[in-house]
Amino acid sequence: MRFTRAIVRPPSRTFADGLTHANLGKPDLEKARVQHATYCSALEHCGLTLTFLDPDDKYPDSTFVEDPAVLTTHAAILTNPGAASRNGEVSGIASVVSKFYARVERVRAPGTLEGGDICQADDHFFIGLSQRTNPEGARQLAEILAAHGYTSSIIDIRNATTVLHLKTGMSYLGDGRVIAMEEIADDPAFAEYEVVRVPPAESYAANFLRINDHVIVAAGFPGVAAAVRGFGHEIIPLDMSEFRKMDGSLSCLSLRF
Repeated sequence: MRFTRAIVRPPSRTFADGLTHANLGKPDLEKARVQHATYCSALEHCGLTLTFLDPDDKYPDSTFVEDPAVLTTHAAILTNPGAASRNGEVSGIASVVSKFYARVERVRAPGTLEGGDICQADDHFFIGLSQRTNPEGARQLAEILAAHGYTSSIIDIRNATTVLHLKTGMSYLGDGRVIAMEEIADDPAFAEYEVVRVPPAESYAANFLRINDHVIVAAGFPGVAAAVRGFGHEIIPLDMSEFRKMDGSLSCLSLRF
């Protein structure tokens, strides 16, 4: 699957007020803005045309644009975030994705779902059950995906103590390869995939972005970088320190399609 576009939103002045369990200290807003700009440049280097949304002080977590929507080739699917403070972000994303998609679906209450719990692997989707995505939200998404010709499987991470969203703990590298944290690497949903295990010391780097001919990885994790490079991919390492403080990772900061 080749991507041509992405939606991004720089961090707002209220960024440090967002949800986090990282216990890594308060983020430096100016440094976060520099890191975000570098991230956007990396997306452009990978061949993407970016749509920039204005920072939104009303929603401190709104720089993590991946959570309010799931974008597929055939349809955009608006989510219903499990974090109540993020519900208002969906309408803003809806007005943007509707410019690019004729078909816009929606996950509705009592279902909850956040995009960080959804990982696409070619024509298959892994759906994570988490503290933010409940069984009803997963069921609705699976039904929508099936209507558009996709298959899906469920991965329950609710007892995984170090995994907030599914993509906190795994990413799809392509060519049938999944890179996953030890805590979820043995899940039956990965039975037909080659699983590359991420040691606990490098668990943050389990979240990366394969975009066309490049793989964007979090800087400072040489083991994961070497593994990805070993499969023949050109990597782009990026400093994610300020977003990590807010439970954020590489995939969270864009909606790619």
